[in-house]
Amino acid sequence: MDIKAYIYKKALEAKESTRALGRASAVEKNNALLKMAEALKDGSAALLKENAKDIEYAKSKGLSPALIDRLTLTEKRIAEMSAGLLEVAALPDPVGEITRMRQMPNRMLVGKMRVPIGVIGIIYEARPNVTADATGLCLKAGNAVILRGGSEAINSNRAIAEALRSAILRAGIPDAAVTFIDIPEREAVMEMLKLEGIIDLIIPRGGEGLIKAVVENSRIPVLKHYKGVCHVFVDRDADPIMAEEICLNAKVQRPGTCNAMETMLVEEPIAGGFLPGMLKRLEAAGVELRGCPQTLSIYPGINEVKEEDYYKEYLDLILNVRVVADMEEAMGHIAKYGSAHSDAIVTMNHERAMRFLREVDSSAVFVNASTRLNDGGQFGLGAEIGISTDKIHARGPMGLEELTCTKFVVLGSGQLRE
Repeated sequence: MDIKAYIYKKALEAKESTRALGRASAVEKNNALLKMAEALKDGSAALLKENAKDIEYAKSKGLSPALIDRLTLTEKRIAEMSAGLLEVAALPDPVGEITRMRQMPNRMLVGKMRVPIGVIGIIYEARPNVTADATGLCLKAGNAVILRGGSEAINSNRAIAEALRSAILRAGIPDAAVTFIDIPEREAVMEMLKLEGIIDLIIPRGGEGLIKAVVENSRIPVLKHYKGVCHVFVDRDADPIMAEEICLNAKVQRPGTCNAMETMLVEEPIAGGFLPGMLKRLEAAGVELRGCPQTLSIYPGINEVKEEDYYKEYLDLILNVRVVADMEEAMGHIAKYGSAHSDAIVTMNHERAMRFLREVDSSAVFVNASTRLNDGGQFGLGAEIGISTDKIHARGPMGLEELTCTKFVVLGSGQLRE
């Protein structure tokens, strides 16, 4: 079977599974999630064995340490994937919820019911945890999922998907509701993107190149974020100790993630007192610093930042540092160079904090907290399927509710249109 026929067959099977999945009760879906969580824990040794093959391949290809970190599974990360599925099982089922029910003048009741989207295609790179997170969320929201991970994690993803498929089958749900595309060739992605009417939504997760390729070639609606160029602005009224801890966490806690800080903005009145200690701590943590001319005058010996650097999502221990005259300049910088992902202000000034919240147009805006907290789990959504910087349908971390849509429901008693 050629790639086109293979993809079509798999997608059609996923589509057909949505009727059975749509009939599944919350109890049945939760039972499947519990079995999926158990399967990951019980199969951790096998998952680590397959992951080791991917790590070896990644090292042979010269991938960066940050990307290898995203690819790596550990006992702890497998336990976190399992726990994420349990969290999703514990969440209220959004499917069937009726909202905004109101009575019209003719006594007809009109409302909205939350329903599954249908078949969701996930195209992703590097992180094997996406396989479990996406499957759990899609299943709880009543959607079939088609998973196409990157070649760098194919062994890990295949092993996780097989464990999950076996678990949902034992729970009485068709295993076609979780479909893994076991083809590394790019043609597989291109064929997926043509299947309008079968696949209802595409969610790409990965680098900017992947996102652009999907958007340019898809005939199917796409939920996306191109990249995470995130900022922390240290305001003149910031608590300096709090600011240091937030900036350090935002950059070094896990630099290979989309919500890690890429540029630190510091207001001029406090730059001379704040930057020396802050930059020393960042260097001690292994961060390569790139500073504006004013930063260099305060802390010489680091590289000078270039204009194009401000647009970069490093996903690594590299940080731009810029001194700004005031909050207006900081927000202008974010508007010009940012990606509408995650941006933060550190300040004890309530009025300035509220202005930052109102005027910075990002999927999540923080006051006195790290950008690393832009995450479905941290926001109480359970495992997330991604962070959208779109403004239509979903924005920010996408949990269960974002994986459903609504339909109008009408309750009448014989009403006719006159």
